[in-house]
Amino acid sequence: MGQPAVLVTGGARRVGAAIVRAVHGAGASVVVHCHRSCAEAGLLLAQLEAARPGSTAVVQGDLLDGARLEAIVREAAARFGRLDGLVNNASTFHATPLDRLDPGAWDDLIGTNLRAPLFLAKAAAPHLRAARGAIVNIVDIHAERPLAGFLAYSVAKSGLAGLTRALALELAPEVRVNGVSPGAILWPEDGEAFPPGERERITVQTPLRRTGSPEDIAGAVKYLLFDAPFVTGQVLAVDGGRSITL
Repeated sequence: MGQPAVLVTGGARRVGAAIVRAVHGAGASVVVHCHRSCAEAGLLLAQLEAARPGSTAVVQGDLLDGARLEAIVREAAARFGRLDGLVNNASTFHATPLDRLDPGAWDDLIGTNLRAPLFLAKAAAPHLRAARGAIVNIVDIHAERPLAGFLAYSVAKSGLAGLTRALALELAPEVRVNGVSPGAILWPEDGEAFPPGERERITVQTPLRRTGSPEDIAGAVKYLLFDAPFVTGQVLAVDGGRSITL
């Protein structure tokens, strides 16, 4: 039957790169989507190709460009002649208090976190049905309990959790659709959203008293893609227990 092929959006860096490594390590071929991080994607693919030549590819595109979404899937499927999995990992994250929210920020956050996953899933559905494949959406624990000051992001991730369950119904029985909701894994790179005191507060409130690693998320994604044949419509929190204390 050949190796399964998986498309990972935003797969060049951070959690996305960990997901790519985990999927590749499980024996799958991987198509890494990037937008601006194509140099990082190239370095990552070079490492993976050294281990298993001919097992990776890259596809570039702006997920806010609706006309590009179908092409991203088409190019990914063409690279290995199949598409068995889609991981909607790419995301934008920035504060939008209500008094500062504008249509541009709304379109950005809804576009990357909800609209793109929906239309990528739509484009991928015929390939995934043929392969009896799976979709994994990277949600957020704040889909259930909104994060103060991050109104649009929280709404977008809440929508993505709902989309996960709705797609599980729409694409059954051929395609399984699940989500992973990270807690505190990697802090934002801008250093402003969560200053040191806030980071300490979140860590102390987490039952396991620590932050997680990108590999924690990647392991959950790998499980839902390859090792959960009777699981669909679920959103798994990987958060050290933080969601039960919010």
